[in-house]
Amino acid sequence: MNSSVAIGLLLYFVTHIIIWFQVNGQFVWPWAKANPWLMSALGLPISYILIIATKYIVAGFDGLLWPGRLVGFGSGMIVMAILTWCILGEGISTKTLVSLALATTLVFIQILWK
Repeated sequence: MNSSVAIGLLLYFVTHIIIWFQVNGQFVWPWAKANPWLMSALGLPISYILIIATKYIVAGFDGLLWPGRLVGFGSGMIVMAILTWCILGEGISTKTLVSLALATTLVFIQILWK
């Protein structure tokens, strides 16, 4: 994996973590539930980081856009499953486990398949 892909992937993971708290914070903290407009203000920095992440991913995949979209989707699925399980205690069913395995496979296919 080249450094552009590594940086882009790291930024995707960071933004998906922030997005998880932005969208699901209402189920964790009463403050977040009472202040959806303030939580939505996180959208601007999230969008900026995603633009930068996409720039790195596209550069790392020689100008191709599709690998970045698939890596972004897969990384979002991985973050969603882990944080929902760890923070909200929502178990991982067989269906979710299979979906998570497919998302992980998708990320690895895009990164490792030349």
